[in-house]
Formats: sequence, structure tokens, C-alpha cells
Amino acid sequence: MSRIFSGVQPTGDLHLGNYLGAIRNFVGLQDDFECLYCVVDMHAITVWQDPELLAPHTREVAAAFLASGIDPTDSIIFNQSQVTAHAELAWVFNCVARMGWLNRMTQFKEKAGKHRENASIGLYVYPNLMAADILAYKATHVPVGEDQKQHLELTRDIAIKFNNDFGAEFFPVVEPLIFGEATRVMSLRDGTKKMSKSDPSEYSRINLTDGADDIAGKIRKAKTDPGELPGTESLTEDGRHIDAEIERTRPEAFNLLSIYAALSGQTIAATLDQFAGSQFSSFKGELVDLSVSKLGPIGAEMQRLMAAPDHVDQILHDGANRAAAIAAPVIKEVHKIVGFLGA
Repeated sequence: MSRIFSGVQPTGDLHLGNYLGAIRNFVGLQDDFECLYCVVDMHAITVWQDPELLAPHTREVAAAFLASGIDPTDSIIFNQSQVTAHAELAWVFNCVARMGWLNRMTQFKEKAGKHRENASIGLYVYPNLMAADILAYKATHVPVGEDQKQHLELTRDIAIKFNNDFGAEFFPVVEPLIFGEATRVMSLRDGTKKMSKSDPSEYSRINLTDGADDIAGKIRKAKTDPGELPGTESLTEDGRHIDAEIERTRPEAFNLLSIYAALSGQTIAATLDQFAGSQFSSFKGELVDLSVSKLGPIGAEMQRLMAAPDHVDQILHDGANRAAAIAAPVIKEVHKIVGFLGA
């Protein structure tokens, strides 16, 4: 069976974008793949994290995995820092990857901003650690969002270069899995900006721990425009995607329609056909009902799990032991291939 690896950072306040862009997709992969789902706390500290909050934020992500339907007996749920193979393999990859490759990483430029000289080395070599996360388990597939595609390409480059440098067909060239509707969820207050926990307005996002009243209130107050809802004439020629030029004219409308499509499990084409010509008032009512039915139980279960930290911690501990057992022979073989004494 092919193997999946994917991770989510424990930065606090998980929201609808995290769920639709990543966590929801993890659940559906369990039947067809061997899955490792990691809370990547080592990645989180590439920028400053309050040490008092990192552990509870780690539990929050684990609780979201569990509440969304990831089975910890079938899949492996763990946090990155409990498995030393990640850091060990990352150092080897620091010596395989080239400076020129990392200099092309757009996410480092975006996160470091104008003060690049003050950014941590960890943030700069973050993609090498991501490669180690994946290849420590010889994962064959990784579900990724648009913002991680470049990093996954680097993982492929590192695997190929390692194999070529040492004359060993050892690491697989991993394949990306990119999913359908609403993989990029935008702010409810500004359809041109990505949904983010850093937005000062609570009404810009639906948090996974929000109750039914909060979800309903945020959707009803979501920004719209005065027109009727668009129809399938907004699609590209293949009928599968919203035309980018048309989307730019009404970003809030298409954001809400995309959220509905993703939560309902239907295509954007079917959603546009269903609501074409409708008023926002009636559509929002439908979106409220759907969102509360899908997200309400997840939030309630997350709250219950986060109130029982020992249970969540035990799942992470057990998962780390299972993950370490998979990674150990891979690391041992890497030592041999590289030529470390004692391997």
C-alpha cells in the first residue's frame, strides 16, 4: 500500500481554511493509503512561539484530526518533536540541498519580508526539514495546498540528488495530491485575502471550535455584493473551475459558493447551477444550515478532547512510537549509504 505523510502546524486557532484545505482531505485517504499525520511543532518554532502555548496548540491540532474522523488505530497521529528521525535526516538533507534551491523558495521571502537578515536559519532551511518529514517514512504521496507545491518540488529534487550522489535508488520521488473545491478559503470580510487567524476581525473566519451560533452569525455577516448569485457561465471552458478574471470581479460571492461546494461535497459547477440567480439572503441561510451541520459536531468533539489532555497526549505518544519504528530502519540505511562509522 502507498504511504501518505502530511503535517499541520500548531499555531493556534484552527479555522475553516485549515479544515477544507487539509484536514478534511486527510480523513478520506485512510481507506486507500497507510497514513501518517503529524503536528509539525518543529516547523512552528521557525518563527517565535510562546512556549506556554505550543503544547496546548499541539493538542488542538491533534484534537482536530480526531474530531474530523481520523482513526488513530488505522492512521498514525503524532507530533514531530517526539521522533528524532526528522531532525537527524534534516541535517543530512542540509548537506544535500543547494543554496540556490533555497534562495528560490518564495515562502521564505514572504515570511521573512524586508528584514530577511533577521529571519531564523530554521525558517530558511524549513523546506529541508519538510523533505525529511516525508522521506524519513519513504512516503509516496503528500496532500498539499498551492502554497506548499514549491516545497514538495524541492523534496523531489533532494530525493533525486541523494540517490544520484550516493548511487542508490533509495528514496522515492514523492507525488503530490491536490484536492478539489475550496482548497484556498478566503476571508469572510475580504474575498481577496486568505482566511487567517492573524486577521484582527473574528468575523473574517470560522474557527473549528466555534459553536452553532457563532458559525451562523459569521456567515450572515459575511461580506457580499448587491448582485444575484452567478451561474455556470462563470466557469472555464472545461467546466471545472471558476474563470479567474470573472472571479476577481466578485471575490466574496465566489468564496462563499466555493465554501458551500466543498462542505457539500459537490462540484463548483453543481453549486453554481443550484444557486444561479438567487439572492444572497436565501443562499446564506442554506450555507448556515450546511456549515452548522458539518462543523458543529467537529467543534463540540474538539472541545471535549481538549478538556481531556491526557487522552490526546497518549495518542500522540503512541503514534510517535509507531512512527519512530517506521523511520528507524530508514535512518539506519541512510547512515550506511552516507558512510557514517558505526552504521
